[in-house]
Amino acid sequence: MFRRSRTAAVIAAALALPLLHACSDDSGADSGGKVTLEYWLWDDKQQPAYQACADEFSKANPNISVKISQTAWAQYWQNLTTQLASGSAPDVWTDHASYYPQFVTSNQILDIQPFVDKDKIDLKQYQGGLADLFVKDGKRYGLPKDWDTMAVVYNTKLVGDATGLDKLSWNPTDGGSFEQAIAKATVDANGKNGLDPAFDKTKVKVYGFLPEWADGSQGQNGWGDLAVSNGFSYLDKNPWGTKYKYDDPKLAETISWFKHVTDAGYAPKYDKTSTLGRDAVMDAGQAAFTIVGSWTIGSYLGADAKQQYAFAPLPTGPTGRKTAINGLSDAIYAGTKHPGEAWAWVKFLGSSACQDIVGEKAVVFPAIKSAADKALAAHKAAGRDVHVFTDEAAAPGGTFFLPITDHGNEVSQIVQDALQGVILGQSSPADGLKKANDQVNALFK
Repeated sequence: MFRRSRTAAVIAAALALPLLHACSDDSGADSGGKVTLEYWLWDDKQQPAYQACADEFSKANPNISVKISQTAWAQYWQNLTTQLASGSAPDVWTDHASYYPQFVTSNQILDIQPFVDKDKIDLKQYQGGLADLFVKDGKRYGLPKDWDTMAVVYNTKLVGDATGLDKLSWNPTDGGSFEQAIAKATVDANGKNGLDPAFDKTKVKVYGFLPEWADGSQGQNGWGDLAVSNGFSYLDKNPWGTKYKYDDPKLAETISWFKHVTDAGYAPKYDKTSTLGRDAVMDAGQAAFTIVGSWTIGSYLGADAKQQYAFAPLPTGPTGRKTAINGLSDAIYAGTKHPGEAWAWVKFLGSSACQDIVGEKAVVFPAIKSAADKALAAHKAAGRDVHVFTDEAAAPGGTFFLPITDHGNEVSQIVQDALQGVILGQSSPADGLKKANDQVNALFK
């Protein structure tokens, strides 16, 4: 009760004059009349938290209301692209580092650096490096709103003894203790696990591991994390590099290992499971381990979870434990009729006043460090052990950012097609990735 009252006081203070000042004539706002801002997001689980933020924002800014629209991931980007092309995009939308370069190239997204400078936004309050992701050539295209890291999720019943899962190792040669755990959790129709010489890989009942093969050019849900821990780097520089390195032998070694565990029967063949999502297979109790992001906490540890799950850190590779860390931002449409009001809303979304609300609802980890601490505390209070995600985010040198470049959509399709060809046996990892890398880099010439 005390914490809620204190939060309300913080919100009231944060929403006072500064935000109203942002809507004055010199901010470019249409002051003096009622304004409704259109705000889009894709995650239905986050919508209640941001509706609470919108309600508090409008209390202090009675001339501005925020209308929130939510659609699922694939439809979201389809709709946004269509609306941008027709000149009728929402005033503000939740943006992703993989998508925003195309908006920058098309001049569809507003540079907020002048607002940031004028209002003296403290960029150091955010998780390290996130504020730099949405900057190009001195222009800024968003403030950080949240972040995610990756971990191993496992079915506690299928895995049984969890001893050592917090110290898993991995290498592309023999798979380390990670492969041993995967093999042990794989069970055939006769009850033999993958470590038993009598194991029948043609009659698998429970797979030890579920890889993600529809992961574009980044491999955030598995192969990218392990590849980076093997010494792979995506680009000559990030963000805004112009030369990809998908022909790196370190990546080919990693993909070869993924193919090995598939060929051994520890993971399902891609052509037999490509129509099923990993969550569905996990919930059916047909797989023991997979790699997921912190945004799935509610799905795996929530009241509606179909199995009993727990999280473990990613395995430590030859160069250490490495996890992708990704952050979202909020973008302002370059064609908005209400830039001042839109900035006031984006400024609030990027403030502790809103991010504390989001943190206390424990749906995601907010970008502001103190708000992320609130999310972790809320999870703990609810009996959810999720510290592996925050531990990985805090580990020195343990995180890496996903590649941000022009031609993101084309790069994603080329690499995903190549990897799917490899796992289907249509080409070797080295040959398939070399061909894909040549095609990708040709886009930048």
